[in-house]
Amino acid sequence: MSKSAILRQKLSKQPLTRVIGAHNPLSARLAEEAGFDGIWASGFELSAAYAVPDASILSMTQHLDTTRAICAAVEIPVVADIDTGYGNAVNVIHAVTQYEAAGAAAVVIEDKKFPKDTSLLEGGRQELLRVEEFVGKIEAACDSRKSSDFLVIARTEALIAGEGQEEANRRATAYVSAGADAVLIHSKSKTPDQIVEFCRGWKLKAPVVIVPTAYPQLTESDIVALKKIKMVIYGNHGIRAAVTAMADVFARIRADGGIHNVDGDIVPVTRIFELQQVAQMKEKEKRYLK
Repeated sequence: MSKSAILRQKLSKQPLTRVIGAHNPLSARLAEEAGFDGIWASGFELSAAYAVPDASILSMTQHLDTTRAICAAVEIPVVADIDTGYGNAVNVIHAVTQYEAAGAAAVVIEDKKFPKDTSLLEGGRQELLRVEEFVGKIEAACDSRKSSDFLVIARTEALIAGEGQEEANRRATAYVSAGADAVLIHSKSKTPDQIVEFCRGWKLKAPVVIVPTAYPQLTESDIVALKKIKMVIYGNHGIRAAVTAMADVFARIRADGGIHNVDGDIVPVTRIFELQQVAQMKEKEKRYLK
């Protein structure tokens, strides 16, 4: 079964599919070990890893290459965050073709104008495309996929842009009518009230996807109780955890004047060898090097 088929099956059969962001193959492999259902090839995380804003600065090639490497490193499905699709509907056709070929199981496309600002940025530019134009992007994405199992997830930023529930529902409905397999509804509210209200008003069968960064108090049991949400994406916790840990260790090394204190508190080099699958490489050497 393909990874796309696996993800589609999880969405239809499981109460909740749990996906977490990664910014490189190593973080993706750690997420797989932790038991997540899928990887979010996060535009925010990758931009942060490059130390640039998440504002359409990285090229599609940079994000695609990392996504391809992540797909090769893990057995679980990868959901690719392709922002606004790197341009108009014609650009979306190219992007979907390339991401599907790279091994992604799904893409998420958002209905903001290019170039975008990251959704949770205070005072950011949250300009929405016309519904008709984004419907064309969704239709183009669906028509250009090679496998019908490959998922196209439409992300509406109506609540992020302050347009309200009626507009969010109108846009999400139009995108599902255009062929989207699921809708991602995003909110920057500090409580889950907007998401709860959206779910109560959502009448279509297409599953809802959320990214609860701004409202972390919404637990997985709470999400399942809402019934409409079938995927949760933890969008940026990998890069935030990495920054937290590295900043702490680096500061301790400088304060201690060496690595003698921190060395026992971080994983040994042998753990990195495990994640790199060095043992498997050595087995291949025994078999093939003559």
